[in-house]
Amino acid sequence: MPVTEINHVNFRSDRETMHKLKDFYCDIIGLTVGKRVASTTYGYWLCIGNNDVVHLAEYKTPTAPELHVHGTYDHVSFTCTDMPAMEAHLKAHHIAYTSRTLASGTKQINLKDPAGNGVELNFEEYADPNYVMRPSGDPNAAV
Repeated sequence: MPVTEINHVNFRSDRETMHKLKDFYCDIIGLTVGKRVASTTYGYWLCIGNNDVVHLAEYKTPTAPELHVHGTYDHVSFTCTDMPAMEAHLKAHHIAYTSRTLASGTKQINLKDPAGNGVELNFEEYADPNYVMRPSGDPNAAV
């Protein structure tokens, strides 16, 4: 019974923030609004192709969750292609981001969504096919 993949992430917020998140993940990141199963809460399922990967749902508690807080959740990561086009897209929309190159050669863009959640975009076309992680699990050092 091995785990084979992450199915989706779910963000709960008020409706105003939810619409900002939907617009961000669709217009900036490139997801699309998909069909959502019947639910007792208002929300959206955002997709890559036919796979729903980000769920947005209205919070169920009397008090809205805090935004832009530091907790155990850090970021969601997407595999992307065409880093120069993504950087131009982010600049055109005035989205602040940082970039770096991992030890494997993979290039990465890091940014925040409107609720303050981290978003990581990985461009694996830059990866070195001969890169191997150390047996100790240190991902920043090659063998």
